[in-house]
Amino acid sequence: MGRLVPAVTRALDILELFLEGDGTLSAPDITRKLQLPRTTVHELLTTLAARSYLVPAPGRPGHYRLGVRTYQLGSRYAEQLDLAAEGQQVAREVAETCDETVHVAILEDLDVIYIAKVDSIHAVRMVSAAGRRLPAHCTAVGKMLLAALPADELDLRIEEAGPLDAMTHHSITDPEALRAALAVVRERGIAVEHRESNPDVNCVAAPVRDGTGRVVAALSISVPVIRWSEQREAELAELAAKGASDLSVRLGHRGGHR
Repeated sequence: MGRLVPAVTRALDILELFLEGDGTLSAPDITRKLQLPRTTVHELLTTLAARSYLVPAPGRPGHYRLGVRTYQLGSRYAEQLDLAAEGQQVAREVAETCDETVHVAILEDLDVIYIAKVDSIHAVRMVSAAGRRLPAHCTAVGKMLLAALPADELDLRIEEAGPLDAMTHHSITDPEALRAALAVVRERGIAVEHRESNPDVNCVAAPVRDGTGRVVAALSISVPVIRWSEQREAELAELAAKGASDLSVRLGHRGGHR
């Protein structure tokens, strides 16, 4: 490993300051926040502006905002993102922590499609596969994704789907009951499934957001009921939320949503 270059580190520290607040800063602001010499700050700002990483903020003399070069770099990064590949990596990390089956799924119409999956190491475990499609209303990931839809879009999807089929006798089949369940999901920020898609499995799920803050997927942890308890549910809900947050960060999300 080579040593860190102080000038580069300071330049990056300056750029990262623009991720906060309203995205505009002056040289005195930066000097105060980073506790750097004024001369150093001015030299770094001059260099970053010359390379189009910073530009003068319109209507605010002496202030800067991020320039087009940072947008170009961010766009290139976004082009290289692969939700399935990133999801598989995060699912693996979560599974290594809890030793349970972890999925990442997306929503299509009123179904979920699993795009990433890591199996539990236990002999008794949920059996599934990436690429599998299930009714969204019967799964924790599905309820998480449905809860993120605007009300009018949710109503349209429910109407177009017709009767809600049951996978087990615990499945929700009444549209009003589903809407009530989704309201709870929105309030908690976590979705829970108790034997609704598999009579022997419970599940928790959390939302995955992209760089715009939009929910694009959900990450879930599935556990056989023999290893389930209220305490375990709370632990796994926290772990699912962290895993979903980690995946969101990989997709460019900066926070600010529950």
